[in-house]
Amino acid sequence: MKQYATADIRNFALVGHGGSGKTCLSEAMLYNSKQINRMGTIEGGNTISDYHPGEQSRQISIHATPMVTEWDDKKFNFIDTPGYADFIGEALSSLAVVDMAVVVISAVNGVEVGTEQVWEHASHNDIPKIIVVNGLDREHVNFNNILNQCKERFGHNVFPMQMPVTTGPGMNKIIDVLRSKLIEYNTDDSGKYTESELPEDLQSQVNELHQSLIEYVAESDDSLLEKFFEQGNLSEEEMRDGIHAAVQNQTFIPLFCTVATSNIGVSRLMDFISKYGSSPVDRAQISALDANTGEETTVDLSGKDPVLFVYKTIAEGHVGELSFFRVYSGRVSTGDDLYNTDRDQNERFGQLFIMNGKERSNISELAAGDLGAVVKLKDTHTGNTLCGSRSRVKLKTVTYPNPNIHAAIEIHAKGDEEKVAVGLSTLHEEDPTFIYRVDSELKQTIISGQGELHLQVLHDRLKRRFGVDITLKEPKIPYRETIFGKGESKYRHKKQSGGAGQFAEVWMRVEPKQQGEGVEFANSLVGQNVDRVFVVSVEKGVNAACEEGVLAGYRIVDLKVEFYDGKQHPVDSKDIAFQIAGKHAFREAFMQAQPGILEPIMNIEVKVPEDHMGDVMGDISGRRGKIMGMDSDGAMQIIKAQVPQGNLYNYSTTLRSLTGGRAWHSEEFSHYEQMTKDMENKVVAKSKKDEE
Repeated sequence: MKQYATADIRNFALVGHGGSGKTCLSEAMLYNSKQINRMGTIEGGNTISDYHPGEQSRQISIHATPMVTEWDDKKFNFIDTPGYADFIGEALSSLAVVDMAVVVISAVNGVEVGTEQVWEHASHNDIPKIIVVNGLDREHVNFNNILNQCKERFGHNVFPMQMPVTTGPGMNKIIDVLRSKLIEYNTDDSGKYTESELPEDLQSQVNELHQSLIEYVAESDDSLLEKFFEQGNLSEEEMRDGIHAAVQNQTFIPLFCTVATSNIGVSRLMDFISKYGSSPVDRAQISALDANTGEETTVDLSGKDPVLFVYKTIAEGHVGELSFFRVYSGRVSTGDDLYNTDRDQNERFGQLFIMNGKERSNISELAAGDLGAVVKLKDTHTGNTLCGSRSRVKLKTVTYPNPNIHAAIEIHAKGDEEKVAVGLSTLHEEDPTFIYRVDSELKQTIISGQGELHLQVLHDRLKRRFGVDITLKEPKIPYRETIFGKGESKYRHKKQSGGAGQFAEVWMRVEPKQQGEGVEFANSLVGQNVDRVFVVSVEKGVNAACEEGVLAGYRIVDLKVEFYDGKQHPVDSKDIAFQIAGKHAFREAFMQAQPGILEPIMNIEVKVPEDHMGDVMGDISGRRGKIMGMDSDGAMQIIKAQVPQGNLYNYSTTLRSLTGGRAWHSEEFSHYEQMTKDMENKVVAKSKKDEE
């Protein structure tokens, strides 16, 4: 592939809710540009972008896949992103490095929660968006409803650049509003079409739309606006110049019509992207942080020193270890030495590639604004910045959503712990939305992700790539034990079995403290009954009991322990004796002081369509949750609630099931709260059963 000027590069991401047809659209684009000889299908498992085993078996996109082609003397770097919320991280990292978002909407389902999510992120990244309504040949499609939905949700400046003459099976005629023409597509999937004049019954409607388009375009440019007021119209050439600006500042949001599986409307969409779509020149300067001072600075497209951002890393058998990046300044070539400002590490660039799915083509250098991939770097990961010798900047990293589902790993084969640790670390470096931690309190390795499917895919990759035998199970809940009254005890520890004996007697009082104040140990010893050297021993015993728990094996919090008297033996009293006595005295006093269990309460926010509000609120109540408040966000409602953590296992799966995949939630820890007695009894009984 030839080298392209920066202004002739089009970087865009295909984003949208799962099942809207992004992969088929990318397949049609590659076919139209003669990059492939025939279009693959999802069912056949032979599309260019869904090449991973997990994608082919599940028939969904799991990874963001970069592709490249040429159209109309422009270079298209485009990324097919997953639409399922479980893999939102892939879409977010892709949106961080493109200049435009092509938001694909299912003609059957309309605007869905995934559509809104990616729209918000594209707006947050300040990149223009165009809408593609795909699948207009399906039954029960109402184009006007979809158009109105888009206007309601994304603004009344959503404008149909195309409209279908009819929808449903056999649909192949589209009205081109920009050129006021009727386009009729061949039914052989070739993408070929013929243009003709509009029938009279459509002419007046299109004239009206055409006039609206001229007004939108005029609004984007002051000189065009003056001409429009003077002449009441704009020439086609003037409109061409103005459309690009109008798309950039989103004066209007163009909407296109396609049937990707039949290759209808795709070539006209590609024409529009090549003529009017964003190029890297439209975002010539981006903000960054000075790596030394942390102050705001900028990276300029025209800079001589290379600055790259790694938006994705992957290590799979069939592709090897690759880092995918965008060049924001300068040029990068094979053999270049760059510096990773996030890891303080020098990196030597090996072979450079441009990628089409798993197919890679060697390239000697890439200029500012281009996307590429490089084989294994030593210590560079997703979200890292690489610079030349003169630049020391960090590009802003992507903010990913918090995980909302958790599972514990159970390792079956002894000696696999090391392999699992390496695997978890590698997967986290590749996918920042996946988080893991070793919980020393619960003695479990907990993995967290964006949904049940996300965890299942990660589990499969761990097993396949690292050869470990593991299963996922429900993680333990970090309950806490405490007291709600006062208690005291006198405990004597005596051991005589030949040789030196053990003797210690500890008198102890306990009382509750405010939540969050922790465990306070004090002594109020008077006289010579106990040598002060044994105070530390008693404290050690108390701390051990607090770590182990008394009621159900959970950590003890928020109480004051007072060691106020005791007895000792001149020979048999020693450190270990007072540790044991301290531990048992504490346990007895604890059981006298109205002990109870605290459970962790989570704040959750659920974004849900209004027609599912009742179901979701009923489900929250069934989980012993409390509704704390409600907000609205466009057509969506936001429910704020507090729910015990023990009742949230696999909540995201239930939520999707309740709402047909149209709701999503986030959760974070709030506080601990006393459990009801019947729930407490269940926890204690389960703990005893597990111990046995």
